[in-house]
Amino acid sequence: MTTKPVEGSPSELLSAFGKQNETVIPGELPLVQELTATLREWAVIWRKLYVHIPASQQQGQSFRRLQQMTYSLIEWRSQILSGTLPKDELAELKKKVTAKIDHGNRMLGLDLVVRDDNGNILDPDETSTIALFKVHEMASKRIEERIQEEKTLLQNLDLRGQSNFNAFHTYGLYVNFKNFVCNIGEDAELFMALYDPDQSTFISENYLIRWGSNGMPKEIEKLNNLQADLSSTDLIRPRVSLVCQIIRVGRMELKEGKKHTCGLRRPFGVAVMDITDIIRGKVDDEEKQHFIPFQQIAMETYIRQRQLIMSPLITSQVIGENEPLTSVLNKVIAAKEVNHKGQGLWVSLKLLPGDLPQVQKNFSHLVDRSTAIARKMGFPEIILPGDVRNDIYVTLIHGEFDKGKKKTPKNVEVTMSVCDEEGNTLEKALHPGAGYEGISEYKSVVYYQVKQPCWYETVKVSIAIEEVTRCHIRFTFRHRSSQESRDRSERAFGVAFVKLMKADGTTLQDGRHDLVVYKGDNKKMEDAKFYLTLPGTKAEMEEKELQASKTQASFAPTKESTKDSFQIATLICSTKLTQNVDLLGLLNWRSNFQNIKHNLKKLMEVDGGEIVKFLQDTLDALFNIMMEMSDNETYDFLVFDALVFIISLIGDIKFQHFNPVLETYIYKHFSATLAYVKLSKVLNFYVANADDSSKTELLFAALKALKYLFRFIIQSRVLYLRFYGQSEDGDEFNNSIRQLFLAFNTLMDRPLEEAVKIKGAALKYLPSIINDVRLVFDPVELSVLFCKFIQSIPDNQLVRQKLNCMSKIVESNLFRQSCRDVLLPLLTDQLSGQLDDNSSKPDHEASSQLLSSILEVLDRKDVGPTAMHIQLIMERLLRRINRTVIAMNRQSPHVGSFVACMIAILRQMDDSHYTHYINIFKTNQDISDFLMETFIMFKDLIGKNVYAKDWMVMNMTQNRVFLRAINQFAEVLTRRFMDQAGFELQLWNNYFHLAVAFLTHESLQLETFSQAKRTKIMKKYGDMRKEIGFRIRDMWYNLGPHKIKFIPSMVGPILEVTLTPEVELRKATIPIFFDMMQCEFNFSGNGNFHMFENELITKLDQEVEGGKGDEQYKVLLEKLLLEHFRKHKYLSSSGEQFALLVSSLLENLLDYRTIIMHDESKENRMSCTVNVLNFYKEKKREDIYIRYLYKLRDLHRDCENYTEAAYTLLLHAELLQWSDKPCVPHLLQRDSYYVYTQQELKEKLYQEIISYFDKGKMWEKAIKLSKELAETYESKVFDYEGLGNLLKKRASFYENIIKAMRPQPEYFAVGYYGQGFPSFLRNKVFIYRGKEYERREDFSLRLLTQFPNAEKMTSTTPPSEEIKCSPKQYMQCFTVKPVMSLPPNYKDKPVPEQILNYYRANEVQQFQYSRPFRKGEKDPDNEFATMWIERTTYTTGYTFPGILKWFEVRQISTEEISPLENAIETMELTNEKISNCVQQHAWDRSLSVHPLSMLLNGIVDPAVMGGYSNYEKMPLLTEGIRIHGEKLTEQLKPLHNRLSSCFRELKEKVERLYGVITLPPNLTERKQSRTGSIVLPYIMSSTLRRLSITSVTSSVISTSLTHPIMPPPGRDPTGARVEDVPLKEDSENRIGKSKRKEWSLSKSQVIAEKAPEPDLMSPNRKAQRPKSLQLLDNRLTPFHGSSPPPSTPLSPPPLTPKATRTLSSPSLQTDAPVTALVPPPPPPKSSQRNSSEIAPPLPVRREAKVPPPPPPKARKSGVPSSEPGAQ
Repeated sequence: MTTKPVEGSPSELLSAFGKQNETVIPGELPLVQELTATLREWAVIWRKLYVHIPASQQQGQSFRRLQQMTYSLIEWRSQILSGTLPKDELAELKKKVTAKIDHGNRMLGLDLVVRDDNGNILDPDETSTIALFKVHEMASKRIEERIQEEKTLLQNLDLRGQSNFNAFHTYGLYVNFKNFVCNIGEDAELFMALYDPDQSTFISENYLIRWGSNGMPKEIEKLNNLQADLSSTDLIRPRVSLVCQIIRVGRMELKEGKKHTCGLRRPFGVAVMDITDIIRGKVDDEEKQHFIPFQQIAMETYIRQRQLIMSPLITSQVIGENEPLTSVLNKVIAAKEVNHKGQGLWVSLKLLPGDLPQVQKNFSHLVDRSTAIARKMGFPEIILPGDVRNDIYVTLIHGEFDKGKKKTPKNVEVTMSVCDEEGNTLEKALHPGAGYEGISEYKSVVYYQVKQPCWYETVKVSIAIEEVTRCHIRFTFRHRSSQESRDRSERAFGVAFVKLMKADGTTLQDGRHDLVVYKGDNKKMEDAKFYLTLPGTKAEMEEKELQASKTQASFAPTKESTKDSFQIATLICSTKLTQNVDLLGLLNWRSNFQNIKHNLKKLMEVDGGEIVKFLQDTLDALFNIMMEMSDNETYDFLVFDALVFIISLIGDIKFQHFNPVLETYIYKHFSATLAYVKLSKVLNFYVANADDSSKTELLFAALKALKYLFRFIIQSRVLYLRFYGQSEDGDEFNNSIRQLFLAFNTLMDRPLEEAVKIKGAALKYLPSIINDVRLVFDPVELSVLFCKFIQSIPDNQLVRQKLNCMSKIVESNLFRQSCRDVLLPLLTDQLSGQLDDNSSKPDHEASSQLLSSILEVLDRKDVGPTAMHIQLIMERLLRRINRTVIAMNRQSPHVGSFVACMIAILRQMDDSHYTHYINIFKTNQDISDFLMETFIMFKDLIGKNVYAKDWMVMNMTQNRVFLRAINQFAEVLTRRFMDQAGFELQLWNNYFHLAVAFLTHESLQLETFSQAKRTKIMKKYGDMRKEIGFRIRDMWYNLGPHKIKFIPSMVGPILEVTLTPEVELRKATIPIFFDMMQCEFNFSGNGNFHMFENELITKLDQEVEGGKGDEQYKVLLEKLLLEHFRKHKYLSSSGEQFALLVSSLLENLLDYRTIIMHDESKENRMSCTVNVLNFYKEKKREDIYIRYLYKLRDLHRDCENYTEAAYTLLLHAELLQWSDKPCVPHLLQRDSYYVYTQQELKEKLYQEIISYFDKGKMWEKAIKLSKELAETYESKVFDYEGLGNLLKKRASFYENIIKAMRPQPEYFAVGYYGQGFPSFLRNKVFIYRGKEYERREDFSLRLLTQFPNAEKMTSTTPPSEEIKCSPKQYMQCFTVKPVMSLPPNYKDKPVPEQILNYYRANEVQQFQYSRPFRKGEKDPDNEFATMWIERTTYTTGYTFPGILKWFEVRQISTEEISPLENAIETMELTNEKISNCVQQHAWDRSLSVHPLSMLLNGIVDPAVMGGYSNYEKMPLLTEGIRIHGEKLTEQLKPLHNRLSSCFRELKEKVERLYGVITLPPNLTERKQSRTGSIVLPYIMSSTLRRLSITSVTSSVISTSLTHPIMPPPGRDPTGARVEDVPLKEDSENRIGKSKRKEWSLSKSQVIAEKAPEPDLMSPNRKAQRPKSLQLLDNRLTPFHGSSPPPSTPLSPPPLTPKATRTLSSPSLQTDAPVTALVPPPPPPKSSQRNSSEIAPPLPVRREAKVPPPPPPKARKSGVPSSEPGAQ
């Protein structure tokens, strides 16, 4: 029963194959089952390739190639399933299918499928190991060759078709004639042939097409032709042309008229095409039509042409009168262009490999019965026995004819016919061209009035062989007139002839022949009997000139007639006719006794082709001479030599197909029953006299022919016994064989220099006689003879030849019988000597070949019992083979063969063999040495695969054999090396490591394979890991008290075993951990298991990072360990802690691996790395901790996070001391500098860290480290040169701080809510440090790219519990403001703005976010009176910047800011802004005054939001107005007057209400000494603005572009309570560039550039944050209109000669110190350094117990007392 073939498109078919639930019905052919399985497997890969097509061009190519191959397989599968293919086609298709599958598997990296000769998949259980190895090797080589061939063809189109050269020796060129366009007007004949222009010879016979005068072919079905029998030598000719000669058939001249003679053959033109590329296979397109241009013979030279010419390039060119055709051909071929005028031929061509029967079979769609076969003029390269051929090619060369009575030369037409001796014409014997039947008469082309016409027309004569002896070819010559009336009266004026067979019985010789032209008017010219008595050729005539005959008088050539001459050329291609006199003489030896000796000697000179034609006849003649002339021994030697010559001839590649003919002759026709006597006698004589130099070549030839010589000898003996039975001469024959071997032994024992060639030949060819000789000779004795023969060869001589000779003996039938007992000891001795450790130059190739042959024979089922033979090999060779494998380079080409031999021996050994082998060792030490060797070798072979990964069957066979051997040897370990006295630690150690290496070998990890492969392996081999794993467990528990010796060394290997993803195996082996801990606890003396713990942590890290372990393992490990610990009296507590610790570590490591392998996000990788880092720091595992530090450093470096990279390296540096202590290896880690002491390493690290800080523009940190390093240089190592360089660097850092532009990063709070996030992010808030110039929307986009499924929250309020528990991912992102923490040494001091800018964004740990909301009803007069601020403070676990760009928020606190407090903050920020601006203009008079104008105008004359009635303030304006007046321009006068007027009004009012405020003296006095501290013009407001950014959630924006003043807080034009303001993208608030240019300072710029002011409130008042650190939301200062977003770059800020100084006081700190909730990760600074870098503890916030004092008093008492000179 078979399945019905699936119908549908290829894609539908493929999907049908992809269904896993399809059941294969066993009734199908195995090949169909394989096809189905292959297509299913390919479909999965094809889909993957389709998904990843854009990935790379290479993958795209793979996809298309796989698609092509898949379609082919689907098509072929349906053909096979159809059941309609004939047997031979099915076999052919099977080969194609298997080749395609194998090639596809290699291309896709799938396993190699091994097959037998019929293409069926091999069953490894039924195949010997050696055969399996050889099949793998051959299959791999075959596929590799095919791939290379394809690559070569793709790379070099010139080599296309070259592969055909290797596979075939004979070819055919298929020519399909498409059309012929030429204006002739008469019938034409087209003769096409292949031509070699370099040798000026035609290669093939003509192919004829008859073309009608109507421009159509006369026989339309005869337009395709095959030029057959081309050999590979023809294909590599430098040039080959396809030549077409066009003959016009009609009148003498192309004239109209009825009286003209018709039917004349006249030359017309030629067409030539170079087909070298097609012949060589470079162009292979049978559909392509090639145009061959035609050129007519020039009209002006038409009449004078002497021959059919290849027309010249220029039409007027006149060809020389006697120029031969070949030179004309070459001239035309050399011409680059032909003026064809659109006339020519169209043909398509294709080269077909194979001889004629092969081509007709393989290309039946092209070559059918109608195809004309034009054969090669000559034999092909290889002559096939059945190829009967009898073709005689006659070429009319040229002639010379007297014009006689005519004034002009004759128009000679030659008529050719084949006649018998009676003169009768043979019908249809002449063939002018292939494609048409024979004709009886052939008429040549007529040349007009040419005295010496040259024809070069070739005609094939084809007659029966028996007719050849009595036939001749007759040529008659006639003048043709152009006038029909005259032409009728013309008679033949001459006759010539040539006989086909010579008088001595040989055929006419090839070559040119000058014929005698006979003239006469009588009828005797027609009488064959008469002219045949005359000489036909001039050569014969010269012989007869001496004889005068009266009978010739009447028909003798006259003086005139002797001038006429005629030349022809002949070529005979016949398998039955010979032109060799000597061969003919030998065949007819009986009629010529006296010449036998001569003919026998001459036979050696005869051409091989002639001999093979008459092979049977020749051999019969030789043996008849030998038998009938038995009295003369001379003939015996001559016949023997001749026989050797013929046998050698058939060994030639040209005649190799005659081997079967020779075999057939020996077994079917040969009948000389006594030939064996003479042949063996001569052979013995030659061997015995090998020292005779004259006989050396004859002996060498005889040895080469030994196989067939002995076939003749043995067949003769068999025939003799058949006829006469066993007679008394049996001993004589046997003695001759013994004598022969004795002679050989003597020969081999001679010194090497003598007859080395003969010795080599003897070793090579002597084994070939075994299978024949044993038929008539005792096989055992023959084995003994061969043993003595081998032993007669001196050691170290002809080693390879000797080993090869023994291999052939093994491969013969002799070794399969009882003779093995004789031969095997000799073979093992010889091999043992070769593989001996002391052997100087062992021949590994020949040794492995011999060993393979022996083991392959012993593995067969038909060779009798082999147990003893295996035992012998095991005893003598196993250990030597092991040592050879150990010593051999893994790249050696022979290592695979030796390993296969070793596997074969182990595979054929049964349990008793193993026991016996161990017992032959005398002492335990010997056994230990052997086991040690074996374990090391097995482990090495498992670790370094000898066989390719895709050799799945071979690798699994090796695994199965190794597993059995390991288990056998494990029993020996337990039996012999277990007790206290005999315990071998190293041996046991090697066993465990080997077993683990075996278990973890990649070829056994089933989970990594496809489902199909996994099923296949499980079905055939099972899961070997379980078997070896259980054995490891048992062996461990067997150790008893010795276990402690394996702790901690065995922790890693056992961990590898437990990590194997096989549940049963894990459950069986995890308890070993508990056993180890218990063992260490009991026996170490420390009462703990620290060794085990440390080792497990180290190894677990390595293994998990290497890809092993999973969540299930973590759960199972924890569960099983806890179960065991809880049952233990002493380990329950510490063990439980350890189990949870390992579980925690595994969780971190698994997260880390998942992220590293599958997550492209560098940020996630960094997070996981830090988590693991923290774990190892806590466990004080410096070695692993440092390793992960460098991984983190590399991640930062790749992202160009140089600051974070520096902080990471700093953690490594802090582990080191400034001392000369040596560096332990783990401190050096990867980039290991070549250092010896900790001081040297720390110095190198500091230099690298300083370099990173420099790149990250963290010059303050770089300075701090450089000071520490400088102290070492100066006072410890005294490296003044290094110190100088360091100080130069430090100077540049100081300069950069003041002068270089340093964009400050923004900080973002990001919340990850929902269960969809990984555990290390889930429901946590992080503060992120943004990149330079990174806006919030860009940052959000970056985060969302990492989490494409996350939903962005539009609100900044904390999320609900519902969102936190949701399975989705929600992300919240908003900008926060860092809270500055100044170092103590900057307090109460004037600090330049550039220095303060650093602390505004760095060394920060607290961040604020402000959100406005309304309390109570909205006041219609002052909308800001009820507007409060909710300020949230986020405290991170670590200070920024640090080892990450983000840290988790550990504490969140919220407070509410009243409108009054908010107003004060706003006032202070405005004061700072004015102060900065005034300072800048005071110091630098060149600054533009416009920003100052706008600032002042916005304050003294506010035009929006109720003017300044809401904020009564008077800060720093007097000086501002004064400076504005000094820098006044004419255009600004009206504005200045207005400002002055408004200011006076404002001043009066303020002084009346609040009193007088004096300006600090530093604003009125210029200090020239601090010019280096100025704020430089390129510190843009856009960078400063980031320091005090307001929330991006602003919903109220400014509309005033002309008066961007600081408004009074408290009013919201909307009047709504703003508690939950949705986030708006910055793009909504962005303004156009054109509008931005209209004003100098926006509201946001004013906020951003406020310098910090002191906040000195009453002690009873609630402590406030520093002004510079408070985040003022722009919603608190609503403007009508549009305000730019915080990150929009604005106009450059004004310059200030002195940076605004901030007075540092306790009130700068936040309310209370924050402590981390969990042990912190390694901080960026050590604890010692923290004291100097982190601000002191924050004061405790106290609630205000009395109402706060009014703002003016605060300012009045605060500014003078705390800010003397602070500005």
